Amino acid sequence: MAKQRRYIFAPVALVLFGIVAIFLLTIPTEDLTEPPECMYGIVLDAGSSHTAMYIYKWPADKQNGTGVVTQHSECHPKGGGISSYVGQQGAAGRSLQVCLDQAMQDIPRARHHLTPVYLGATAGMRLLNISSPVQSAQVLQEVGHKIQSYPFNYQGAAILSGQEEGAYGWVTVNYLLENFIKYGFVGRWLSPGRQTVGALDFGGASTQITFVTKDEVEDERDRMKLRLYGHDYSLYTHSFLCYGRDQVLKRLLAHLVTAQGHTGTVAHPCFPAGYSVTMKLGTLFDSPCTVAQTPSYSYNPQATLSVKGTGDYDHCLGNITEIFSFHSCPFSQCSFDKVFQPNVSGSFMAFSAFFYIHQFLQTTTGIPVTTPAQLEEAAHSICNMSINEMLVLAPDQEPRLQDFCAASVFTKVLFTRGYGFDEISFPHISFQKKAGDASVGWALGYMLSLSSLLPGESVGLRKALKPGAWAALLFLFVLLPATALMYASLQACRRKKKGSSDTAS
Repeated sequence: MAKQRRYIFAPVALVLFGIVAIFLLTIPTEDLTEPPECMYGIVLDAGSSHTAMYIYKWPADKQNGTGVVTQHSECHPKGGGISSYVGQQGAAGRSLQVCLDQAMQDIPRARHHLTPVYLGATAGMRLLNISSPVQSAQVLQEVGHKIQSYPFNYQGAAILSGQEEGAYGWVTVNYLLENFIKYGFVGRWLSPGRQTVGALDFGGASTQITFVTKDEVEDERDRMKLRLYGHDYSLYTHSFLCYGRDQVLKRLLAHLVTAQGHTGTVAHPCFPAGYSVTMKLGTLFDSPCTVAQTPSYSYNPQATLSVKGTGDYDHCLGNITEIFSFHSCPFSQCSFDKVFQPNVSGSFMAFSAFFYIHQFLQTTTGIPVTTPAQLEEAAHSICNMSINEMLVLAPDQEPRLQDFCAASVFTKVLFTRGYGFDEISFPHISFQKKAGDASVGWALGYMLSLSSLLPGESVGLRKALKPGAWAALLFLFVLLPATALMYASLQACRRKKKGSSDTAS
């Protein structure tokens, strides 16, 4: 009886050993003494108001993989965007030096020559390219020379179109939220079956809206089709040049100067009471966004303009509304300025300046700002504060306090009257600066697309193990049936011998 139990226990133990071995082998393991090699990529986001550098990394054995790119570090140098250094020889290139030096430290030296560097310029350079194509080209050439003086793999500097900026931002948002694809159990990439999220971006010189729509996009300039991970996406995307935060503030003041008769003093209803500033008139009309409003008579760009805040929400709202044009539409429906837009649908993520405005309203007023009514209430509260009241509530925001009323009212008009968010759709907007550990913006989507880390076809089963582990697992699968067969044969021989012995006796 004991011998029979021993014979039964042997194959059971073998099977249990095999199961345990398979389980252990299917857990991805890394050498704890030496981190796995990583590939790195650098994107310089050359915006209108500043330049930011983002360094991304991914496992070196997954060059064509997906869902594995993470943000390694970032850098925000002091100073303006590269377009602000026009006429200053070498200044645009020097403005990148601090961040490029940081990249030398953040990325292992052995990977420097393998690390691609991309510079993407947005609306600030689009405006410069409109006003002076020669100066625009000179700035891009200058920053290119600076980047090439470092041992990275320079991939060029380009001015993104508004459509590209919007689409790359949408890709970044949904990539970080794992809405395209998700890494599942035992090395399988899965489609999570989630709806994508729309992207709302607010930069210094332009603002973008991008979302998936099933409606017909009547203006082909705002239509974009993407195929990612075996799925087709039909996007509506539009970029409004001159509707970025800095340009809106300029356009608003230019409108006030025109409306009040081009005198030396202007009452500003969006500036808080008790705040005043003096500027040169030329700094107001030096942009393609305001040049059409330049006074046609006795205009002196060196003349002084004195601006005094009056802090009046209703007057601020009225003047900002006049920046938009809601009067005519050549399509079945429009947002503003004769631009077609289908009805907003699904969830959205608002980032860049939208995040900072929303955060300021929440922390300063204590209002959650999750509905259009709350947004209006918070903006009304901010606009009716004096500069001293604002300083008490937000002393860390002192350099920008005077602009929050106008920015808040602009956001209200843009979202509710322009884009058409209402009491039902507005609560589906999430205001975020980061998703996970990565900053939200177009930079990650830009690098993913240019470096072919976003395949157009579906990703099936991918190996989660190292080649050695797979070889061991394959050997085990072959060994187990062979051992079982040998054991069965041995048992048959033993039974045959036992039968012969019983017959002989």
